[in-house]
Amino acid sequence: MIRLIGYFFGMACVLFLGVAAAAAIYLTGMTKDLPDYEVLASYEPPVATRIHAGNGALMSEYARERRLFLPIQAIPDRVKAAFLSAEDKNFYNHPGVDPFGLARAVLNNLQNIGSGRRPEGASTITQQVAKNFLLSADQTMDRKIKEAILSFRIEQAYSKDKILELYLNEIFFGLNAYGIAGAALTYFDKSVTELTTAEAAYLAALPKGPNNYHPFRHEQAALERRNWVIDRMAENGYITQVDADEAKTQPLGVKPRRGSGSVLASEYFSEAVRRQLIERYGDKALYEGGLSVRTSLDPDLQVIASRVMQNALVDYDERRGFHGALASIETSPDWALSLGKLLSENKVPELRDVPEWTIAVVLNASAHEVEIGLESQNGNKTDPERKTGTIAADDMKWAYRDAANERKTAKGPDGVLKAGDVIYVEAVKEGGNAYRLRQPPKVQGGFVAMDPNTGRVLAMVGGFSYSQSEFNRATQAMRQPGSSFKPFVYAAALDNGYTPASVVLDAPIEIVSGNQVWRPSNYGEEDGTGPATLRTGIEKSRNQMTVRLAQDMGMDLVAEYAERFGIYDKMQPYLPMALGSGETTVMRMVSAYAVIANGGKQIKPTVIDRIQDRYGKTIFRHEERGCEACNASGWANQEEPVLVDNREQVLDPMTAYQITSMMEGVVQRGSAAGKIPVKDRSVAGKTGTTNDAKDTWFVGFTPNIVAGLYLGFDTPAPLGARATGGGLAAPIFGTFLEQAAKLMPAEKFQVPDGMKFIAVNRKTGMMAFDGEPDTIVEAFKPGTGPADVFQVIGEGEYMSQEQILDSSPQAQQAITSGASGLY
Repeated sequence: MIRLIGYFFGMACVLFLGVAAAAAIYLTGMTKDLPDYEVLASYEPPVATRIHAGNGALMSEYARERRLFLPIQAIPDRVKAAFLSAEDKNFYNHPGVDPFGLARAVLNNLQNIGSGRRPEGASTITQQVAKNFLLSADQTMDRKIKEAILSFRIEQAYSKDKILELYLNEIFFGLNAYGIAGAALTYFDKSVTELTTAEAAYLAALPKGPNNYHPFRHEQAALERRNWVIDRMAENGYITQVDADEAKTQPLGVKPRRGSGSVLASEYFSEAVRRQLIERYGDKALYEGGLSVRTSLDPDLQVIASRVMQNALVDYDERRGFHGALASIETSPDWALSLGKLLSENKVPELRDVPEWTIAVVLNASAHEVEIGLESQNGNKTDPERKTGTIAADDMKWAYRDAANERKTAKGPDGVLKAGDVIYVEAVKEGGNAYRLRQPPKVQGGFVAMDPNTGRVLAMVGGFSYSQSEFNRATQAMRQPGSSFKPFVYAAALDNGYTPASVVLDAPIEIVSGNQVWRPSNYGEEDGTGPATLRTGIEKSRNQMTVRLAQDMGMDLVAEYAERFGIYDKMQPYLPMALGSGETTVMRMVSAYAVIANGGKQIKPTVIDRIQDRYGKTIFRHEERGCEACNASGWANQEEPVLVDNREQVLDPMTAYQITSMMEGVVQRGSAAGKIPVKDRSVAGKTGTTNDAKDTWFVGFTPNIVAGLYLGFDTPAPLGARATGGGLAAPIFGTFLEQAAKLMPAEKFQVPDGMKFIAVNRKTGMMAFDGEPDTIVEAFKPGTGPADVFQVIGEGEYMSQEQILDSSPQAQQAITSGASGLY
């Protein structure tokens, strides 16, 4: 018996050693191909880039995985407790693998054999980190053994808090949300610190199977799983039973985040920022780099600009008539389903950035009103709500005119719309049942508002609606600026020996080039008005004067200034370019006007103030001014620090003031007179109208804001026989400034030291005598002043006394009064 026992013992030892050797060989083979767990130390998960307005409000997010990285110290204890209770209650006690949890899982799985239940896992949080970061998700024994080995190694290399931090920032929660911070925003539109116990428990329930606990498709299963997590939190001592009972009474409360930003009408601006980020850092950095971008956008000014432009475009478009219905559907009792299907198939664009407008279907049209059914707001496609309303005949009179042939073709609503027509409507009064007919305009435009002292873009409108067209007409549309370019011709002249009182002949002119003859004319006239000062040329936007002035000083000089101001990269020195026949963008024109507004300092327009990486380190800042004394460790009676402005001076400050003063005249009595109602501050600007009125412009400024815009069709076409920059564009600027002025202090343009002010005759530009009518006080640089003789640029000679008398009644009065210096 003893020998038999010894024999079996020997066999057992041999077998044990054999198994041990085989296990050792197997484990050695497993460890050879294990990934390097040390990469976890430099873990940088794909993190969303977030773009913020100037006041910090979130504008948009860009990510392939909606994730925000949070250090473990920023995650509340109740949130950590929920995940520990749901996934690994012994996390802070086991060495990476939980033997008790493993034994319990094995026992439960043996008991569930034949029950059809899914096998119960026993992976710890550390094991899940090993699997998610370093291994595949294959359900094999090899993977589980590798997972266990890596878990022991990870536990030896990193602290428990670090492992939990990796886990909470990596796991997938469904709805494209990764990490606890992203999940909190996606499911509850809250930060992690705002989560309640019930909300934290529901998020902790999701990693096991996000689709199995979907908040809408499997709401009951989601509630049961959440309540199970709450019970485990109470069982583990993280919350009291009273708190647990109260939390379980709460509804699921999921409120999916709508969109990725809260700044109204900022889509065009966000897209401009996105393009710059890709250009600067690349696609990967944008969608995975976790950048935090603070932009220059002023949300209040953006809303004003957007609304003003939208209203102006709609107003112009409605004056031309109705374009017709968007689509047509059957108006059976199931009209709501038909309309919902039309919208779900994107056959009619929903204008998300024009929230006042709603899509509707015509149910019946009579001579007095239109009965409409509106798109469902309950989000239920199988059982949509059926809300109805009416459009009174007076709220769609503009539609009686057909835009196709621009004439009135109907006498009432039933001559315009029929049952089944799909249209846009807007409530006459919020909450009411009365609506007015709307239509997206075919005319478009671009608008930019900027801080002239820094180049920070404060507002941007790229068209009527980003949902309608993503093309940004403020930065991408190349358009002819027309007469809004003239101030730079005159600035070049004032910078090179001319004065505001210099006189140029305003009369027909012919420019011969080869076999072609160019005869520029003034708006609404052919013959001109005779000699006039440069101020008059700007105020009245005289084309013939401008061409003669450009010809006199040379187009090479004009081209140099246009390039210096950044209007063109390379301007061809041809005379028609003096009238704005080249192509540029609204952004470039506004930037150029900003140089004049700030006293001649070069600026770099920007939509981005600062960019920080995922760790909060600033990697870009727009502010380039230096301040050596700003970072003093303490105050020792030293002088206040001063920002050193090292920007290039591209225009003489005195020239900038002179041309600004002349453009004030445009607003007060020139081509924009009566269009800008703001009177409590200095306002300057210039209108622009291109050939055949295909584009109308206005660019203007005060001491603290510069803004510009154009209106025109995307495929250039005449805007109408009487369309001008003064009639169409200037009122839009005026409306914007009237509302924007309430948000900023009233200021006057500052006069540079050394300027001289002398009263001159408006017609002759010569010094005015006391009591002389039709005079104006002009600004002159030191060493300059009114001319002693009446010389007309474009004539090439001094005028005789008879010519002066013929051209200027004021001059005749001056001569008979004995005034000197006229000839």
